[in-house]
Amino acid sequence: LHVRSRRQRQMCIRDRSKDLENIKHISNGDYFVIPIETGYIKPNENLNSIINPAKEIMEDGDYLVIAETPISVSQGRLVDESKYKPSLKAKFLTTVWSKYLWGYVFGPLLGIKKRTIKNLRRLPKETYAHKEVVLQLYGLKHALKPASEAGIDLSNAPGTCVSLLPENPQKVAKQLKGEIGKDVCVMIIDTDATYKKNGKYFTGLPIAIDGIEANKGVIGYVKGQLGENMGSTPLGCSENISVEEGLKIANIAEDYQKSLATEMSTIHSVKSVLGTDENNVTIESLDSITHTPAVIIRKK
Repeated sequence: LHVRSRRQRQMCIRDRSKDLENIKHISNGDYFVIPIETGYIKPNENLNSIINPAKEIMEDGDYLVIAETPISVSQGRLVDESKYKPSLKAKFLTTVWSKYLWGYVFGPLLGIKKRTIKNLRRLPKETYAHKEVVLQLYGLKHALKPASEAGIDLSNAPGTCVSLLPENPQKVAKQLKGEIGKDVCVMIIDTDATYKKNGKYFTGLPIAIDGIEANKGVIGYVKGQLGENMGSTPLGCSENISVEEGLKIANIAEDYQKSLATEMSTIHSVKSVLGTDENNVTIESLDSITHTPAVIIRKK
């Protein structure tokens, strides 16, 4: 019986793979990953470039995993940092706290990523305004985090704008599922980490799905360095799924994103991808490359 069921499973996988013959996809363990490729989703633009192919390709039981930034940009959640005048507190947090204390003392001591330490040590004065934005919009507990404060995205927005986290991602996920009109699971994720310590899941981000303690700011970040990094954070989901399932699917999606040549994971990767200085990024230059704002994940 075991041999027969294994053969049947192999035949089923071949059949499902055949269904995807003319659709771009890759295999990741027990799942197929199908990218949805678009141009740059502009401020206040609808999400039809994601939803229409999802309607066509998705089957009942599939997952649609969407990055947070296209959702935020479509909601118009952009902030122009050049309009913020840095306070003394913002300057202190940028230079003394983040650049020197985190770049040379706390970062190496806690074993944070070498890439993060390198970026902290070369923080420019232009970052003053960014810290001021974090202080005003999210408060001190997020501004004390040395990088990726409150999930603000600096790399996929034009000019001196940054993208805040989406508003009510769970509601958005449910609305998008309704538009697709199939029995699927829609999830919105952020690359900032969820951590696990003493059996509890938590994140420094202001929001996350049920089961992950959110809005921990710098305390969550420090505690996380002493715990286990579980990967990307599900911000909102159309279904009530377990944290473990949400993290597994979020990380399959993130693995695909990391494999792309056009991935702009930090502000420092903008120049290599777009060939332009960070402050000279335009909507036209962002639209000049292929974006993958979402992937469909299908069980084999």
